[in-house]
Amino acid sequence: MKAVLLNGSPHTAGCTYTALNEAARGLSENGIEAEIINIGDKDIYGCKGCFACRKTGHCIRDDIVDQTAEKIIEADGMIIGSPVYFSSPNATLIAYLDRLYAAYGDKLRFKPCGCIVSARRAGTTSSLEVLNKYQFIEQMTNRTFAY
Repeated sequence: MKAVLLNGSPHTAGCTYTALNEAARGLSENGIEAEIINIGDKDIYGCKGCFACRKTGHCIRDDIVDQTAEKIIEADGMIIGSPVYFSSPNATLIAYLDRLYAAYGDKLRFKPCGCIVSARRAGTTSSLEVLNKYQFIEQMTNRTFAY
């Protein structure tokens, strides 16, 4: 079994990574291969609603979304990690997820998925709500954690 963990933080070795690394350790201890993919430090454009992905099966922008989609599709599960800066998930992560779910959401249906958010102050509940909605749209099994 394999799980993909998405690090939405621009700090590739920061608090969100630390939380995801702990999750990866727990998965590994239970025989599940875990791969952390850093996306928060990439330049990712938001979805422009062109719906070309519905015709082509992939996003027209050739960047990390298309480059990592197959790993996520092939994985048995996924964990999404985001820092909370201003009471919401990182904007780069949102751009990534908007495009991932628009282009590949049907291939993620029923896949187990969890969320981890890392915050110093408030905003964990609203951030988890935003991240969970992606999974609920595709009827994914969900577990959430605030760190």
